[in-house]
Amino acid sequence: MRSMILTSLLFTLSTTAMAGQVYTWVDKQGVSHFSELPPNGQASTVINTATSAPRLPASEKLPPSQTKDPEQETIERKVKHEVATQEAKRREFCETVRTNLAQLENNPRLRAQIKGEMRRLTEEERQARIAEAKKAIEHSCR
Repeated sequence: MRSMILTSLLFTLSTTAMAGQVYTWVDKQGVSHFSELPPNGQASTVINTATSAPRLPASEKLPPSQTKDPEQETIERKVKHEVATQEAKRREFCETVRTNLAQLENNPRLRAQIKGEMRRLTEEERQARIAEAKKAIEHSCR
């Protein structure tokens, strides 16, 4: 028990000792810099790394149900549903395009229905469709 208390006390002291000062400054080009050492010949600001961000007291925190307007929550649910539906359609489209690309690349003798008639694709048509599929994958499936 004593060793655990001693270990936690030493750990707390060591982390406090390691949390030294951090300096920040902006150079002539407008670039912000952070360092453990202050810059030479330039004004800098010391950042206190030992303290954490302030927290709201429990009395000031609102329960999640009271933070949003019910109408806004309805709209957000609707938008989330639409986004999920669009994402599912995009995934399905990508799977179809990738399957078509594999067929086009691995099958030089493909038949397709063109203007209501089944016929074999020429090599130029096949290459054009391969290019279209790759472009669709690049645009929509990355």
